[in-house]
Amino acid sequence: MALFSHHDLNAFITSYGYWAIAVIVALESMGLPLPGETMLILGAGYAGGHGGSLLLVILSATAGAIVGDNIGYAVGRELGARFLHAYGSKIGLTPSRIKLGQYLFMRYGGKVVFIGRFIAVLRVLAAFLAGANRMAWPRFLVANAAGAIVWATAIGVAAYWLGRGIHRIQGPIGVATVALAAAVAIWIIFYLRRHEAEMQAAAEKAFPGPAP
Repeated sequence: MALFSHHDLNAFITSYGYWAIAVIVALESMGLPLPGETMLILGAGYAGGHGGSLLLVILSATAGAIVGDNIGYAVGRELGARFLHAYGSKIGLTPSRIKLGQYLFMRYGGKVVFIGRFIAVLRVLAAFLAGANRMAWPRFLVANAAGAIVWATAIGVAAYWLGRGIHRIQGPIGVATVALAAAVAIWIIFYLRRHEAEMQAAAEKAFPGPAP
């Protein structure tokens, strides 16, 4: 059962306007399982049907995504990294694998953060993982802001022009993105297992000594 129905979200938008979009998107970006993208779609559709401002909807969602992701990044950097070092060995994350994660985010973190904005599971986790794996904050900020702007604009414009009709395709799109995320995750797992030693050597070269 969904935590919030479309009726609840519409009522929230009616009562609090653009702030409702910004707050829900920000909380989802911080790592809470809330319907940020649905809120953006409903807000844009509401604006299209009631003479609201699409620009303000997009700006609200963009601001919420950037602020929420940066809070999630900070939490991941402060608490996630400590958790990995303290308890990682109990779940198979050896120091070399922790270092490998940091190396991968150093190399590919920008792509993960940008693409993650469009995939439900990664949208909740990407910022936290970037912080926990010590991705450089300036690189995170640029990738995060770019992803937030493109995501809010693309989804907002589509919802504004399609209106209520977007709900007919939202379900299939959600299923497709989950399936794509699962396929990518499986591919990454197999790739890492085949090349783990080679990539760990590269991570050791990049971060000699104990994991930073």
